[in-house]
Amino acid sequence: MEIPPAPPSIAPTPNTPPEPRTPAGKQRSSLNALRHGLTGHVVVLPTEDLAAYESHLRRFVDQFQPKGALEDQLVQSLGDSTWRLNRVPAIEATFLTLAAEDQLDSIRTNEPRAAGALALAQAFHHQSRALANISIYEQRLARLFDRTLKQLREIQAERREHDRRQMSDAAEILQMHEERDIPYDPAQDGFVFSTAEIQTFIQRRDRLDEAYSEPDRELAAVS
Repeated sequence: MEIPPAPPSIAPTPNTPPEPRTPAGKQRSSLNALRHGLTGHVVVLPTEDLAAYESHLRRFVDQFQPKGALEDQLVQSLGDSTWRLNRVPAIEATFLTLAAEDQLDSIRTNEPRAAGALALAQAFHHQSRALANISIYEQRLARLFDRTLKQLREIQAERREHDRRQMSDAAEILQMHEERDIPYDPAQDGFVFSTAEIQTFIQRRDRLDEAYSEPDRELAAVS
């Protein structure tokens, strides 16, 4: 039986949030659009350029070429942690500038440069705890980056070694079928490589074997 379409006046489902109406609600909504899709934490602040963040992340994806959900997540984490690390110097500079401006009224000098230097020195003194917290935050991000990079490299090394063994096995089976003049589909043995990819691997392997054996032939000819 054909089910008739729902009437236009049907109420939204509970999973569909209402559109924001107030300025504050619209501001919160715009901030939500910058949240990370996996964890929900804010990655790109409203004062930052979302396109610049996406370009930053794309550079990591292009460099590491992740495969699978785990590698995707680790590369995302690398991009996010470096984005946040790059933000720290600007936060520190802005914080110190504002703190120094608060100290200007207490400076008694007619020399503008001296007043600025003294205000900055007092800002360092009065805000030492906050500056230490910023430093701790930076160190944590740096350690997170190092751990994530180490884990990603280990996982990718294991994957590449597994792919290398699989490709070597596929090459042996393909060559056996070619010698017997039997068609072969790599997928029937569970391989994800195409026949063209396997043939390219065989050609490269044979050329490398030939290159490595050339010095031995030259040495044998001389002796």
